Amino acid sequence: MSPFGFWGLPAALLALLCCPGSGEKAPEQVAVKRGEPYKVNCTSSCPHPQIRGLETTLNKVELQKHAQWTEYLVSNVSQDTVMYCHFTCSGKQMSKTISVRVFHPPEQVLLELQPARVTAGSPFTIVCSVPAVTPLEKLTLTLLHGKKPLHTQTFGSGKDDPQEATATHNATAHKEDGHHNFSCRAELDLRSLGGDIISSVSEAQALQVYEPMQDNQMVIITVVSVLLFLFVTSVLLCFIFGQQWHQRQRRTYRVQEAWRTLRRTWAQPT
Repeated sequence: MSPFGFWGLPAALLALLCCPGSGEKAPEQVAVKRGEPYKVNCTSSCPHPQIRGLETTLNKVELQKHAQWTEYLVSNVSQDTVMYCHFTCSGKQMSKTISVRVFHPPEQVLLELQPARVTAGSPFTIVCSVPAVTPLEKLTLTLLHGKKPLHTQTFGSGKDDPQEATATHNATAHKEDGHHNFSCRAELDLRSLGGDIISSVSEAQALQVYEPMQDNQMVIITVVSVLLFLFVTSVLLCFIFGQQWHQRQRRTYRVQEAWRTLRRTWAQPT
């Protein structure tokens, strides 16, 4: 479960501090993972406050009630919302605004090298993507080569629903690039909303870098290929001509043998 979940969200115990004669305080920010329940604590520092309740459109259950605070369990939050804690302090009606920001952490971070095998000096592209995350403006994607940051991508405000975020970086391959893997780190910074930094890292990817063939190597390969072709061709021609010569010799021998047989037949006395 997320650190902002049901039992692991001390930051979501929303303190409602007030003093006699004071007005409404500034809205309190809280970050809650999409769809998870969380606790709200309406609190007052007045000597004898009267907690009137929590105003919200979400499902709520009262868990505990004491002299200076009341604890509620709020569930099924799916979008950003505002709640109000109402209470009476020294005979005055007061309230506290609670601004809830729903988040979806970067649970999956994907990295792709395009292409994964290149020659030294050739361009390639690093693509990092997070399939679902919100709020987008709190996200930072950092492309890494080993431990060295190559590129950092931030984003503007997006939709309330989880959406895909992508960072792309174009680079030139060097021979030493194959010595360290590439990776991508996604960080969702919720500190301004009363939360923490949630981070995830992609699986490391290796870039295969090979040296291009030199001109003299190409010449050698070409000459060897031509010589091999000529050798194979000469062997085939020798075999073909040899077969033809052998067949001619056999035909000549048969003609001579037939002629000798005919002569012997004529030479016999009748």
